[in-house]
Parts: sequence; structure tokens; C-alpha cells
Amino acid sequence: MALKSILIHPDPRLKKTCAPVADLNDELRTLADDMLQTMYDAPGIGLAAPQVGVTHRLIVLDCVKEADLAPRPLVMFNPEVIASSDEKNVYEEGCLSIPDQYGEVERPAEVTVRWLDQHGNEQQDGFSGLWATCVQHEIDHLDGVLFIDYLKPLRRQMITRKMQKLKRERARG
Repeated sequence: MALKSILIHPDPRLKKTCAPVADLNDELRTLADDMLQTMYDAPGIGLAAPQVGVTHRLIVLDCVKEADLAPRPLVMFNPEVIASSDEKNVYEEGCLSIPDQYGEVERPAEVTVRWLDQHGNEQQDGFSGLWATCVQHEIDHLDGVLFIDYLKPLRRQMITRKMQKLKRERARG
């Protein structure tokens, strides 16, 4: 397994719509394992393929934060929300591609998601709470949508400027 570099906003690859995975192969399974390792290392609770520069519909997540609980890594190829609740939740979201910046985003409180697992089997499950927010956030990445796109324009511009400054600082080394 290998850690991947996480793209920092603004980057045009983060705004692209990803192609569905047509052929689930060993290379993509390895990518999923690498993405999980990268997510845990960051540390984060979700990561989408475009965040590591790959334009496939692939996300990984694990919202178990308690140290005494076993991790619950999920790998989803071609995930799609097939049902969502009318009830909404507001969470303060962050993103590994927008480090140390947060904003309140309103999303459906519960969603049902269908996806292919690493073996190519179709799965379907319901998510609520933080899991629902996370899976929706990661699926948004596959459509070129970032959590800051839900924020007011002034706040979004402020965060984008901070990220541009961060990228310049990192480029200088």
C-alpha cells in the first residue's frame, strides 16, 4: 500500500465529474486500499478518488472515531444516493482538500446508497448522522462539488484565498 498525495483546492481536477467504474480490476482495488491508508493517515473520515487525482467514481469512508471501537472501512465504487429523508441535518464539514477550514452544510439526515463493493457485488445500505453527511460529501466530490460550494459566496472566496496562500507556501517549501 502507498500513501497518495491529496490535492488542495483550488485544483481543476477537483471540479470534474468522474466517470463510472466500468471494469472493477486489481488496479482499482489497490487504489481503494491506498485511499483508505491515505485517509487514515491524514487523518480523515472520507476520501474521494478525485482528491488523489483519479477521475473514477470511487470513495472510501470510515466514520468510527472512538479509539475503543473497531474501524468500519467502507469502499464504494459507483455510489449513488437512491433515497433521502425530508428531514435535514446541519454539520460543520471539513475536507482533506481544504485543510483546517470548516463550514456548516445542510444535507438530508438519512440517505440510502447503492454501490459496488471491492468484489463487484452490488450493495445497498441506509446511513444516518455523521455517516449520512460523510457519504453525501464524498459522492459530491465525484460530481465536482465541494462543501464550500454550499457556503455563501464571500465565505467561499475567503476560504479559496486561504487555500491559494497555503499552496504558495507549500510550493516554496
